[in-house]
Amino acid sequence: MSRRSTRLAENANENLKKTINSEAATSSGTKRYGVSGGSHKSSRGRPKLKRDSEIKLNEVTFPPLSFEQLEGKKRKTCRKSSVVTRATASKNFKSERIKKGDGRSRKRVYYQKVVFDGGEFEVGDDVYVRRREDASSDNEDPEVEECRVCFKSGKAIMIECDDCLGGFHLKCLEPPMKEIPDGDWICGFCEATKMGKEVQLPKPPAGKKRVRTMREKLLAGDLWAAQIESLWKEVNGSHHCKVRWYIIPEETAAGRQSHNLKRELYLTNDYADIEMESLLRQCQVMNPKDYYNAKEGDDIFLCEYEYDVRWHSFKRLAEINKEEDGEAVDSDKDWKLEQNVDSDSDGDVEYEEERAKILQSRNYPSSTHELAANSRKGQFCGLQKIGAKKIPEHIRCHKQTELERAKATLMLASLPKSLPCRNKEIEEITTFIESAICGDQCLGRCLYIHGVPGTGKTMSVLSVMRNLRAKVDAGNIRPHCFVEVNGLKLAAPENIYRVIHEALTGHRVHWKKALQLLTKRFSDVNNCKGDERTCILLIDELDLLVTRNQSVLYNILDWPTKPQGKLIVIGIANTMDLPEKLLPRISSRMGIERLCFGPYNYQQLQEIILSRLEGIDAFEKQAIEFASRKVAAISGDARRALEICRRAAEITDYRIKKSLTSNTSMNAKTHVGIAEVEAAIHEMFQAPHIQVMKSCSKQSKIFLTAMVHELYKTGMGEATFEKLAMTVSYLCTSNGEEFPGYDALLKVGCRLGECRIILCESGSKHRLQKLQLNFPNDDVSFALKDSKDLPWLAKYL
Repeated sequence: MSRRSTRLAENANENLKKTINSEAATSSGTKRYGVSGGSHKSSRGRPKLKRDSEIKLNEVTFPPLSFEQLEGKKRKTCRKSSVVTRATASKNFKSERIKKGDGRSRKRVYYQKVVFDGGEFEVGDDVYVRRREDASSDNEDPEVEECRVCFKSGKAIMIECDDCLGGFHLKCLEPPMKEIPDGDWICGFCEATKMGKEVQLPKPPAGKKRVRTMREKLLAGDLWAAQIESLWKEVNGSHHCKVRWYIIPEETAAGRQSHNLKRELYLTNDYADIEMESLLRQCQVMNPKDYYNAKEGDDIFLCEYEYDVRWHSFKRLAEINKEEDGEAVDSDKDWKLEQNVDSDSDGDVEYEEERAKILQSRNYPSSTHELAANSRKGQFCGLQKIGAKKIPEHIRCHKQTELERAKATLMLASLPKSLPCRNKEIEEITTFIESAICGDQCLGRCLYIHGVPGTGKTMSVLSVMRNLRAKVDAGNIRPHCFVEVNGLKLAAPENIYRVIHEALTGHRVHWKKALQLLTKRFSDVNNCKGDERTCILLIDELDLLVTRNQSVLYNILDWPTKPQGKLIVIGIANTMDLPEKLLPRISSRMGIERLCFGPYNYQQLQEIILSRLEGIDAFEKQAIEFASRKVAAISGDARRALEICRRAAEITDYRIKKSLTSNTSMNAKTHVGIAEVEAAIHEMFQAPHIQVMKSCSKQSKIFLTAMVHELYKTGMGEATFEKLAMTVSYLCTSNGEEFPGYDALLKVGCRLGECRIILCESGSKHRLQKLQLNFPNDDVSFALKDSKDLPWLAKYL
C-alpha cells in the first residue's frame, strides 16, 4: 500500500471514531433527525427536517450527519481542476455496522427514490456523472444552447446540424433560412470540412466565454453517463449509489465507426460504487424505437448495444432482454420496509437480511472504471487513454519476414486490390448495371451468373459495386442501394424476405410481414417516397432458394417485372442450366441475360498468385507454376491454388524456424520450392476422408461416382435415393457390373453416412430421402479417378 492510500485510510478511521463518540455522547440528550416523508425538493442548502414515525420510501430527503456539520453539507467548491479517468477497479463499500447504546448494530439503508441536493434520483435513472475533480464548469448547465455564430440563445428558432450537433439561428445562416427543412441538414462548416477546405469557426466576442451543455461535455469526454442500479445511505450519513457505466464509441477498442450516430452510447457490463455528490442530473438514454419517436431534446441519447469491457465485444440489448425474461427480477416488495419497526430505532431503518443476501449473491463484474470525481474520494493522478489497446513489446518490435507476409496475403479472407483475369466479365457486369440505372426510367432487370466454384463470380460483382460507389460519390451516376444475400447463411429460403427488408429499412420483422412490405414497395412507387433509389440485389448460391413450389424465387424474380419496381437482381450459382430446371413462369422472368465464368487455366492461376505476392520475394517461379498446373488439371479453382501456396509457405517457415532453434546449418533455402508445394498438395489430397474413399468397397465407389455424376448433371446440391439408384443401375449395366439391388445400396448409403462422407436427410429411410456430399466433388474425383479395381469410373467423374 502506498503512503497516500495509508494516510487516507488513517484519516477515515479517525473520522469514524469521532462520529461514533459524538453520537454516543449526545444519544441521551439530543434529538435524532429522521427522514422526512414530504415530497418537496430541497434547495442547494439543507432544509430543516422533521422527525416522522412513518418513513416513506418513495421520496426521501437525507439529514445532515450532525449538528456541527449542518452548515457544511453543501457541495464543496473547487480549489483546482484536474482531469481523471475511470477506475481500474470498483471500490466495494462494505456494510458498516455501528453499535448503538442498546447493543444493536446499525446498517446501511437502501432506497428506491431519493431527493439529494435539489435533484430527485430514482433507481433505473440515467444520469450525468462528474469526471473532472472539482471542475467549476460542470455546474454550468444552460437551458438553451448558444448559437455557433452569434453566441446568443434567446427564443429564436434554432436548427441543429446532424453532423456536428451544433445549434444555429435560422437568421444567422448564410443565406438565412425562413423555415426548418425536412430530412437531414448539415451546416456549411461541416460541408466545407468534408470537401477538404480549411474552416475557421467563429470565435465568441471579447470577454464572453462559450458555455457548453451537458450533452456537449459528455460527447467530448468531459462527463460520464451512467445508469443507477441502487441507492443507499451509510451509517455515517454519506450517500452512495451503484451505477452501470455508459461509454461513447470513442472509448471502445474499435473506436467510432461510420455507422455510429452522434448521440449513440454503449451500455457496458462495468459497475462501480460512487458518492451521490458525483451525480449532476438526469439524461435520457433510449432504445432505437423510443429514440426515433422521441420529441426534441438536448439530453436524449441512443443505446442499442452492450459493450463488454473485458472481451471488447458487442451484443444487441434486445437479445439480452429476451434472455433475461425468464430470470427472477426484484419486485416492489424488496423495497418495502418491515412494518414492525422497533420504536427505539428513532427513525433509523435497519437493512433486511433477505435483501442483504440477494445483493451479496449478485456477482457484478469487476470494474475497470475509476470512482467518479467528488469532493472527498476524487483523488486521482495521471491520465490514461481510454479504448487504446497496448501492443506487447515483443510483437511491436517484431518485423515480419517475407514468408510471414506471404502467408498473410495468401489468406482467402484477405481481399485483393484488384481482380485479375476477369476484366471482360467485369466490363459486362458494369455495362449491365449502368444501363439499368442510368436511364430516364429505371427498369427492373435480371442477370444470371454461373460457373464452377472458385472462379471469382462473387468477387467480380463486389469489385463492380465498389467502382460504382466511387462513381456515385463523384456524381457521375445516380445513387443506388446495394443488398447482398448469401443463400448459405439463410436457415430457410423464406428468411431472405426478412434479410432484404432489414437491409433496406433497418427494421426487423417476420418474413411474412416482410414479404407484404417488399411487394408493396416494388409494386407501387408511392410506398417508397422516402427512398426512391434503385435497389441492386445480389443473391449468392441462388440454387439454395429452390423450394417445392418454387415460390421464393418466383416472388423475387417477379418484383423486377413491375413497372415501378426499380429492382435489379443478380443471381449467382454453380449450375449452368438452373433456369431450364425451374418452372416456366420462373425461367421466363429470369430472362436470357447470362454470364458464364469458366475455370481458370494455369496461366491465369499463376497470374492470380503473382498478383497476391507482388512485392514479396518468398516463392520460386517454378513452384508457383507447378502449383498452378496441378490445380488447373483438377478443377481450376483459384481458392485451392491459394490454399496450396499458403500451406507451402507455412511448411517452409516452420522448417526455417526449427533450424534456427536447433542451431543447425544456416545454408537452408528461405524460398518456397517445388518440394514444399508438392508436400502441400500431398497433404491436402491425402486427408482422412480421401483415404476413406480410396479404401472403400466397389459398391461404395460406384455409389459415390453416381452421386457426383447426378449432381453435376442436375446442377443441384442434393439428390434423392431413387435417382441415385437409377444412376447406379445405368453405370453398372453400361460397364458390365452387377447391380447390387436397392436393399444393398441402402446399406452402402448408411455406411457412407456413418463415415460422414455423405449427409442424409433426417427421418425414415425411403426412396425419396435426400442425400448430399459432405465434401467437394473435386475430392471425390481425385480419390476415385485412379482406381485400379474400377478404371472406368474416370470417364464419369
